Amino acid sequence: MTDNFVFNNKKVAFHTLGCKLNFAETSAIGKKMKEEGFVKAKTGEQADVCVVNTCSVTDIADRKSRQAISRLNRQHPNAIMVVTGCYAQLKPEEIAKLEGVDLVLGASEKFSVLDYLRNISENTEKVHRNSVKRVREFKPSCSKDDRTRYFLKVQDGCDYFCTYCTIPLARGRSRNASVAETVAMAEEAIRDGAREIVLTGVNIGDFGRSTGETFFELVKALDQIDAQVRFRISSIEPNLLSDEIIEYVATSNRIMPHFHIPLQSGTNEVLKLMKRKYNRELFAHKVAKIKELMPHAFIGVDVIVGVHGETTELFEESCHFIDSLKISQLHVFTYSERADTKMLEIDQKNSISERRRRSDILHQLSEKKTRSFYNSQIGLTYPVLWESRSHDEQMMGFSSNYVKVSAPMDKSKVNTIEYITISEENIVIE
Repeated sequence: MTDNFVFNNKKVAFHTLGCKLNFAETSAIGKKMKEEGFVKAKTGEQADVCVVNTCSVTDIADRKSRQAISRLNRQHPNAIMVVTGCYAQLKPEEIAKLEGVDLVLGASEKFSVLDYLRNISENTEKVHRNSVKRVREFKPSCSKDDRTRYFLKVQDGCDYFCTYCTIPLARGRSRNASVAETVAMAEEAIRDGAREIVLTGVNIGDFGRSTGETFFELVKALDQIDAQVRFRISSIEPNLLSDEIIEYVATSNRIMPHFHIPLQSGTNEVLKLMKRKYNRELFAHKVAKIKELMPHAFIGVDVIVGVHGETTELFEESCHFIDSLKISQLHVFTYSERADTKMLEIDQKNSISERRRRSDILHQLSEKKTRSFYNSQIGLTYPVLWESRSHDEQMMGFSSNYVKVSAPMDKSKVNTIEYITISEENIVIE
């Protein structure tokens, strides 16, 4: 490393782990680097800089982040290695000790990668991390995945401090741009070719806390954009998914009938241990409300198994409750202890093998729910957005209500919407 690192025509490689919010942020960092002269390293090329955007939601996420850093160091042994993201915020010294790591940037430093690279030298301090308590700035970003969807970051941070979660420690307090600024970024993505935009964030239902607005106002403003585009609402807390939002989506042509709602546990006892801000009766009401107004809506649900205090009886009760809901899919997380969380103060623990057993049970329940939902859609016709990816000469697409279908590859249809009747032949269940 030398002083005054020159950017022009330098090659950069990115690796992103974790949530769609991370991908949107990596995209924003990449855009800045491109404007300063960086070019993305192609497969097989040696990069001058590697940027790893990490996740730390579980121990497995930490391990995957370390593995990615090690792999990139082997592939690009002479590159400057920059590590950022939640793992970098929570455990910077641990990352700094890994072979090949040159810079560790915390939550408030990640968007200043270029500034740190400009002044990097052998004497540069590795770790740069401010307390997230000081983080007040919001950096809007939008990314395009390898298919056709764009992910628009509308909010960051969280004020909830659930007992199992480190996200407030990693990302700071809830904050956002204004409705007008967010709509402008969506319009920019549309001009870039976006036909579908997913609203993403840490706690998107809390949108407006820092600007005196509401998430409902944002939804209505996006719905009024005059363009051929559709929006999906990513994970939203049940207590923040108001009935008026559900009612509005039911009549909208641009906001898709697709919801992802964290439940985490199907018993009120465990929800209290987690310090969640709702009970299961409220959750059941939200599901019923959606299905009343949108019978064919897709509903995905997050669940955590094996937390401290979840007895065998409580887990079984949770399973029965989840099975009673008219939902489409489960996203199952196996609990792992995280430092500096209140969950560690609860004595009753579950073994790793028991946690895995419970995870297996819920994965089986999820498969049953998904098959049942998909089978209920056979014979119905929906607008499908075709994607560029293919499998065995087949292109993939998702209906408005998130049913995955396939058709013979036709490149002229990629990123276009076509009305398709769902059948046993074209439905795809993974």
